[in-house]
Amino acid sequence: MSPNRSATAIPAFPEAGLSERLGPPDTLDADQQAAADELINGPRRGVYGPFRPLLHRPPLLQAVAKVGETLRYAGTLDDALREWTICVVAREVSNVFEWDMHLPLAEAAGVPAAALAAIERGTALPDDLRSDLALARTVAAELIGQHRLNDETYANAIRTWGEAGTVELLTLVGYFVMVCWLMNVARTPGPA
Repeated sequence: MSPNRSATAIPAFPEAGLSERLGPPDTLDADQQAAADELINGPRRGVYGPFRPLLHRPPLLQAVAKVGETLRYAGTLDDALREWTICVVAREVSNVFEWDMHLPLAEAAGVPAAALAAIERGTALPDDLRSDLALARTVAAELIGQHRLNDETYANAIRTWGEAGTVELLTLVGYFVMVCWLMNVARTPGPA
């Protein structure tokens, strides 16, 4: 799969190809520059995605970046589960940036192409998909659609990931919904 697959995604992402409307400030003040420098010198190695609009509020950028770094670089969820869940969230909230950024990472982590294609199209998941990945899709869909988990989904999550893992997965979903919504409004383009 090629980068920027959102250009041919079915269904199309609403913001794909539209001009960014809340990009970074034209000039950075000292606090904004310091926040940008932290990103450039950290594991992300640049200012992109949600951090473009967040540059307008450096303390928020720094707090959001720290949560994201904890989830992505110090989390306990395996790579396939984490990247799959991010892709699920990106499609659930129609976010072009996170889809384009994390689709190749999910593939590299071993998420089956057929499962990613099902997410892209909103169709049924393959029958042979890992049960924890199928459950993560259910968790994300219930959180986004119902703002809570039903008792059966909650019990399955606790049985699958334990309390700490369930908290991490719920936080992962919430974090990526937040940054996706911010970028959807800002019309942040997918990665170059």
